[in-house]
Amino acid sequence: MGTTAASAGRSAKSNQRRVAFATIIGTTVEWYDFFIYATAAGLVFSHLFFEPAGKDIALLISFASVGLSFLFRPLGAFLAGHYGDKIGRRAMLVLTLSLMGAATMLIGVLPTYETAGIWAPILLLLLRIVQGISAGGEWGGAVLMAVEHAPDTHRGRAGSYPQIGVPLGMLLASGTMALMTGVISPGEEFVQWGWRVPFLASIVLIAIGYFVRRAVDESPVFEEIAEQKAQTKVPVVELFRKHWRLVLVAALVFAGNNAAGYMTTGGFFQSYTTDPDGPIGLERTDVLLAVVFGATIWLIFTMVAGVLADLLGRVRTYQLGFVILGLSLFPVFALVNSGSLGLLYLAFGIFGIGLGLTYGAQSALYSEMFPASVRFSGVSISYAIGAIVGGAFAPTIAQALVQATGGTNAVAVYLLIVVVISLTAVSLIRDRQGIDLSFRNQAEQEVGALIFDKRTAEPAKKLANH
Repeated sequence: MGTTAASAGRSAKSNQRRVAFATIIGTTVEWYDFFIYATAAGLVFSHLFFEPAGKDIALLISFASVGLSFLFRPLGAFLAGHYGDKIGRRAMLVLTLSLMGAATMLIGVLPTYETAGIWAPILLLLLRIVQGISAGGEWGGAVLMAVEHAPDTHRGRAGSYPQIGVPLGMLLASGTMALMTGVISPGEEFVQWGWRVPFLASIVLIAIGYFVRRAVDESPVFEEIAEQKAQTKVPVVELFRKHWRLVLVAALVFAGNNAAGYMTTGGFFQSYTTDPDGPIGLERTDVLLAVVFGATIWLIFTMVAGVLADLLGRVRTYQLGFVILGLSLFPVFALVNSGSLGLLYLAFGIFGIGLGLTYGAQSALYSEMFPASVRFSGVSISYAIGAIVGGAFAPTIAQALVQATGGTNAVAVYLLIVVVISLTAVSLIRDRQGIDLSFRNQAEQEVGALIFDKRTAEPAKKLANH
């Protein structure tokens, strides 16, 4: 008996490690693809695809094309959430990864405006939309695979694994671009062909992520739902009928982190600090390496937040993170505006602390908010809406504020407002750390996620009629 139990324990831990590896690899690949576009948008797309609009307008359009994908992330979230709640989490993970990879590689072979005219920006925008649909569906599946496989006491830590895929993807995207601008294709060569290489190189990462994700087991919560044939017919309708307040609050929680994060992941800082006609005028490679440093700090504190979420709770970890992020905004912009490369590293490092602490606990917080039958739809759609409210056009808004005011103080005020909204939203959530996430506990999961919800769970026996 003891040998059998020990063997089962080792098997469970081995499976959890496989799931952790699969979620890290998969989300890293997804977000590498997503961020490589944003980095290129800040560096060369305005010139290659939108230049006929004029320099300033072309840059705004280039940043707007980054945000365009966010408008379609809810569509990806709706589709992946619907089928993820009906046919499983794993299938959606594989599909979204493949879709993202195909769009990224095609961007790498697109003709520019000079050779294809108006068709060049049209095709670029269409492929960015495909990236948005994929990103909207990917995150929820990765999160639930990580959290639903994890022991109750380690959900915060397990949920931080798919979260670190975002700074890892940013680190990889910026590092690859820095290699291209500084070593392989410096100067005009980068504009002519070097920017394409990171997009084409995605095929290797996609292949690795595809096979890793296919090797993991399905989520135990979904297996329970499938075994009982209890899938909700239209999960999205059920979600908004019964839990629209949860979706709204969860979306607002994400907005602050996303708006701030897209100063780097959306390409604003890269463009602002490298513009030869701007107030700073640093070299592309130097700035990209500073972004790599900042992404590393972001990654570390995302993992720290996962640990803190298990020790302090999800809500307290978030509150701490938003306070730090809000207090850092004006100092960060002051350091960026100094024009010193060393202080730029310091700025991105400080920024990474707040970003990590307001991101690492998100998977556990979201998963514990929504009931099992609509959980994929709930976490995916909340994430996608939060991304629209927060990050979709944050780089465009920031660029417009700089052009209108001649400085970055207005950008800091804008970000501070969004951070305060998110801090307020997370303070409305009841920390349900350790709640049973299985379908048999659906009655308790249905109520009480918000502090103003005073209802109690229905008797568990009513689940038989669910």
